[in-house]
Amino acid sequence: MIRFAASALALSLLAGTAVAEPVAYDFDKSHANLSFTYNHLGYSTTDGRFGDWEGNLLIDKDTPSNSSIEFSIDIDSLDTFWADRDTHLKSADFFDAAKFPKATFKSTKVEQTGENQLEVTGDMTIRDITKPVTLQVQVTAMGEHPMAKKEAAGFAVTTVLKRSDFGMDKYVPYVSDEVNVTFHAEALTAAQTN
Repeated sequence: MIRFAASALALSLLAGTAVAEPVAYDFDKSHANLSFTYNHLGYSTTDGRFGDWEGNLLIDKDTPSNSSIEFSIDIDSLDTFWADRDTHLKSADFFDAAKFPKATFKSTKVEQTGENQLEVTGDMTIRDITKPVTLQVQVTAMGEHPMAKKEAAGFAVTTVLKRSDFGMDKYVPYVSDEVNVTFHAEALTAAQTN
């Protein structure tokens, strides 16, 4: 569990001892999924995912506000399980993947809001348009991974994006402006995964 150990931090500063640095974690992509859903004409919910992404994650268990994340998503890896729709979403009507091949997120603030809950605020860039976005993070597990024998962390992350904020307003409001984004992931303090 993530806890804010303010008293321990203060004592270490008074004693002149070094404060621990945030620890780098590597995502285990075999146990991670970046997905999204949106409403289609009020009749159905369409699901999709991005299969290719990279993340740099730093975790400070004692002082979560010192944690950070940077994320880069390959737009061409978009998959809604229907090839013609994927082609349209990658076109200039929406992501314009040929011109803007990456979407990025860079955190600017991490705040602990509960025993296992964080709010991560940062800058999301899609189609070269940058907007502030807040991620709701549930820390599902933290401790030694039983198979890898390394420190590990698990997360369930959610947010809602308005696609029109990023220049993708085609068919709004018939196809929903709001897109629900979910990221489930495991991360380890080393590249080793099982």
